[in-house]
Amino acid sequence: MDGNIGQGLARRRAALCAFFLLQGIAMASWVTRTPAIRDALGASVAEMGMVLLGLAVGSMTGILAAGRLVTLWGTRRLALLGLALIVASLAVMAAGVAAGWAPLVAAGLLCFGLGMGLAEIAVNVEGAEVERLTARPLLHALHGFFSLGTVAGALLGIGLTAVDFPVPWHLLLVMAGSIPVLLAYRDAIPARLGMAERRDAAPTTEAPKPESKLLLIGLVVLAMALAEGAANDWLPLLMVDEHGLSPTHGSLVFLGFAAAMTAGRFGGGAFLRRHGPAAVLRASALLAALGLALVIFATNPVLAGAAGLLWGLGAALGFPVALSAAGQSGPDPAARVRVVATAGYVAFLVGPPLLGFVGEEFGLRRAMLLVLALVLVAAVVAPAARPSALRR
Repeated sequence: MDGNIGQGLARRRAALCAFFLLQGIAMASWVTRTPAIRDALGASVAEMGMVLLGLAVGSMTGILAAGRLVTLWGTRRLALLGLALIVASLAVMAAGVAAGWAPLVAAGLLCFGLGMGLAEIAVNVEGAEVERLTARPLLHALHGFFSLGTVAGALLGIGLTAVDFPVPWHLLLVMAGSIPVLLAYRDAIPARLGMAERRDAAPTTEAPKPESKLLLIGLVVLAMALAEGAANDWLPLLMVDEHGLSPTHGSLVFLGFAAAMTAGRFGGGAFLRRHGPAAVLRASALLAALGLALVIFATNPVLAGAAGLLWGLGAALGFPVALSAAGQSGPDPAARVRVVATAGYVAFLVGPPLLGFVGEEFGLRRAMLLVLALVLVAAVVAPAARPSALRR
């Protein structure tokens, strides 16, 4: 490989790692302070679901627009726009919490969701392209950096919660730390990636024709992304409201979940090479299901909190491994990744607010039964990712 090309790919990988890391930090900064934000707003579970609806609307808008915008602008501009919206949303949410005004917090989450929807599709398409160019697994490690970001953000959030640090200043602190990273890597991704490909090859402007294999892989992505998103948005409140833990201890359970996600994603390469994606996806889904079942049914809060580790470890590889499998399932891998990534991010960002409405009526534990059922379905259909059945 030419030295300049190798350096360019290394910088692209570094930029993608940084971008995933920032998204994880931003997500955890919101999640770990949800009990304090709920108290500042005086919101019920249903009202918090309404606040999270802003996240759902923004993410759906971003996801639905991302495919077309990639063809117009390329992955660099779309990723930077999405990340800039995420950073700006922290300021809006900070203002909403300071004012105790739920609609402004919802507006900040709408901005956050829009940024996530745009950026995540762009960086996953870019990551799949770098994975193809280097012929080495990458997506699981990139998502590992997202999880690492959630660990870093959770540690910061727990520390600041313990000293009763004001939520608005916390969010503004994260925003200020993110801006230099975006500026440092603003030109690391090729300017016309995605845009140039789609102009040269008309078929890439359209989603691949639906087929059973891609649909089943998309179902796995949807279920495992929902398992991850449900924990990100509801695990601290689940532990506080349903198991009687303090806000700090509830955040510690989320930290354990995020740490298990990080370990699973960074350590998953060896298991993928040895056992293949289908076996890894099935084992991951079953492990996540076990963790979810214990959190739902356990009466001992310590056991329920420890089960968060199993939930996180099981959810770790589902999303990135299924994305890689989708890219190898037929022609036009970038479009295939975009299709299943869209299904995943719909579940990741839109599913949790819907769980809030179910939780208000039936309780958060019972709401999580929906997640458990989908994860068990993912375990059943995981063989769709079997390498021998994939077109290479």
